[in-house]
Amino acid sequence: MTGAPRRVRRMTLPRSDCLARLRRAVLARVIISVRCLPAALPARIAVTDDHHLLLASTEDAVITAAQRGDVLSVQIDGLEEDGATWSVMGSGIAALPETECTLTEALTRAVAAGARLIELPLTVVSGERVG
Repeated sequence: MTGAPRRVRRMTLPRSDCLARLRRAVLARVIISVRCLPAALPARIAVTDDHHLLLASTEDAVITAAQRGDVLSVQIDGLEEDGATWSVMGSGIAALPETECTLTEALTRAVAAGARLIELPLTVVSGERVG
C-alpha cells in the first residue's frame, strides 16, 4: 500500500535550545581542518556559561589548533523518541585556558588520563531539528 510521501519538517533551533542540548552532552565531535581536509575528532565537553565551553582532547591536531588560535567547531546530534533528529554546532576561536577552571567529573577524568583542556567561546551557535 503506497501512501502520500511523508512531509519532513525542518526547524531552526533557538540559541537557548542549542545551549540546553550542549549542556546535556558530555561527548562531541571537534570539527577541524587537518592538512586541508575536514576531520571530526572526539572530545569531552562541558558548557561553562552561555558563551563558553571547555573541551578535553588528547588529539594532537586539536591541541595544536588551540595553541595557534584556530577556529574550531563542536558538533553534537541526537534522535528523539518521535524519530526526529537534531544537530547542534558551536564555533569559535580556540585557546588553551590561562586560568584555573572548575571541571565536571567527565573532564576531570579526561585530564587525569592525559587530555588537554581547550576553551572555546561559543561565538556562533546553530542547530536544526528534522522530523
